[in-house]
Amino acid sequence: MARSGGGRRTSEETKERLLGAACAVLREEGYSGASARAIATRAEANSALVFYHFGGVDQLLLAALDRSSAERMAMYREIAGRAKSLEELVEAALLIYRTDLERGYITEFSELVAAAVTKPELRTEIRDRAEPWIAFIEHEWNRVLGGSALGRLLPAREVAYGAITFYLGVNLFSVLDEDRTRTEAVFELAGELAPRARLLTLRLPRRNRDVGLSPADQEEDA
Repeated sequence: MARSGGGRRTSEETKERLLGAACAVLREEGYSGASARAIATRAEANSALVFYHFGGVDQLLLAALDRSSAERMAMYREIAGRAKSLEELVEAALLIYRTDLERGYITEFSELVAAAVTKPELRTEIRDRAEPWIAFIEHEWNRVLGGSALGRLLPAREVAYGAITFYLGVNLFSVLDEDRTRTEAVFELAGELAPRARLLTLRLPRRNRDVGLSPADQEEDA
C-alpha cells in the first residue's frame, strides 16, 4: 500500500501497523470485533496481509499481546524493583493497575482469556503468556518479603495466582464499577493493612531469608 510520500511501506512497517491496529481493535471492539477486515481497515492495509504476515487473526492478536507484554514487563520491573517494603509493593501494584487500566492492557489480556473459554486452542497460548507474569510477581514478593513471617504465611506462588485472578476480575468488575471507586477501595484497604503487618515483614535469620531467591538476589540483598 502506498505511503504518504509516494513510497511504499516495508514489510516490517506493515507488520507494525497491523500489530498496533490489532491492539486498538481488541481494546475498543473486543475479541468478537477483531476480524481481519476490522484490523486491516484500522491499519490501512489489505486484510490478506493479516494472513500473509501472521497466519491468521488469532496469531496476530497473540503477537500483539506479546509486544504489549514486553513493553509492560520492562516498565513494571523498574517500578516494582524500587519497592523495599510491603507498603511500597502495594503502591507499585496500584500504579501498575492504574497504568494497565488507562492504557487498555487489562482489556487486551482479558478479552483473549475470555475467548479461550470457547476456543480451547487458545488456552495453552494464554497460559504460557501468563507464566512470566506469575514468575514476576513471585520474584518481587520473595525479594521484598522472603524469609519474613508474612512471606512464610503467604507463599509467593499463591500470592502470584491471587494477583492474576484479581487482575482478570478487575476487568469484568469494571463494567459495574465505571468510576473505579470500588476497585480503588480494595487498594486503599491494602494500603491501610500493610503498615499494620510490619512486624510480620521483619526478616528472619539469614538461613531462612534466602528461600526462593536466586543467588544474584541473595548477593544484592546482602
